[in-house]
Amino acid sequence: MPMRTRKITLLVASVVAATLLGAAAAVAAPAIDNGWPYASPVKADDNKTYTLAAVGDIACEPDDDDNAANPSALKCGSPSLGGYTAEFATAKQATAMKPDAVALLGDEQYQVGKLSDFEASFEQAWGGLKFLERPAPGNHEYYPYTKKGDNETGQNGSGYFAYFNGHDETGTPNTEGQAGDDTDANQGWYSYNLGNWHIVSLNVECNSAAFKNDCSTTDGGLLSQETQWLANDLKNNQQQCTIAYWHQPTFSATAGSTATVPAAAAGAGGQEGQVADAWWKLLYANHATLVLNGHEHAYARLKPMDPSGAYDPKNGIPEFIIGTGGEALDSLAKNTDGTYANQNVVTGYDQGFGTMKFTLKQHSYSYSYTPALAGPGLGAAALNYSDSGSGNCKG
Repeated sequence: MPMRTRKITLLVASVVAATLLGAAAAVAAPAIDNGWPYASPVKADDNKTYTLAAVGDIACEPDDDDNAANPSALKCGSPSLGGYTAEFATAKQATAMKPDAVALLGDEQYQVGKLSDFEASFEQAWGGLKFLERPAPGNHEYYPYTKKGDNETGQNGSGYFAYFNGHDETGTPNTEGQAGDDTDANQGWYSYNLGNWHIVSLNVECNSAAFKNDCSTTDGGLLSQETQWLANDLKNNQQQCTIAYWHQPTFSATAGSTATVPAAAAGAGGQEGQVADAWWKLLYANHATLVLNGHEHAYARLKPMDPSGAYDPKNGIPEFIIGTGGEALDSLAKNTDGTYANQNVVTGYDQGFGTMKFTLKQHSYSYSYTPALAGPGLGAAALNYSDSGSGNCKG
């Protein structure tokens, strides 16, 4: 799996961004401090309410010349996928929320996230929200895809960074931008603030050439460095309320129990969720408010949990899986009696596509999830679902 060429960012861009942010900081802390000059200055302790839209697993692979050799069942227009209709429906739903920021939870673009795929599919539906989008990458932006007759080379984030951060005339991604840094030392993890809320976007795609296929959080490799960055970021955080998001969930809603691994175990859904157990421990120790994930093409809300997955109503962190952005749907794992295989799942939905709305207040939050479009072959009854509620910050 080849590594892509890295280039150094022009100094001028860094100086301009630093100047703009420095001028804002002299008056008040910026609303979003991810090195991005479009934020409006607000006080960190103001009483403003913010809207955060959140969703992952969004855009189908375009049926174009670049994908001519790929199976039609994997591309926009396949009857088994949500297709353009679904991604336009979720984008319209998110736009109607008038969000202050959009947390994208990975797998923004299928199947391997080439820049041409982003431009021909994701951009068509979600491009109008681009400068509000704060993405995290998913496995489809990093890994090769060799399933169902496909044989595509992994992009190691090159199309993802080129789309969100911009690129030069050869298509080489800029090394800085709204998706975080794209360097050998930082693969797009970053944090930003919305008023009293500190929000962290992480990259868990460690089994890739960009991470040297190293998924250890303690050996000094890239994922280990990211984990140390997270520890420092949380230690230095001055905000009361914290959200963290990445792609593969630590605790699964679609993986059933096996003879050796219970459905509620950390990492039951895959390797990346297992290694993110270290992040959960850091977030728990620092009294984080929420964890958001995608990857599983369904919606699920899980009970407040400690790092082992045990229900902890006092100090636990609720996990939201919101993988219903439009590409396809998975089935929630259930026992023969109809209960959820993971007993920590409070409610779930796998019959349609939709985006989550979080309303972030000074010391609390509320959430509202409703579907925007029924799944392939399903009727209007599939839209008869909603989930809403509220909670308080623990920081």
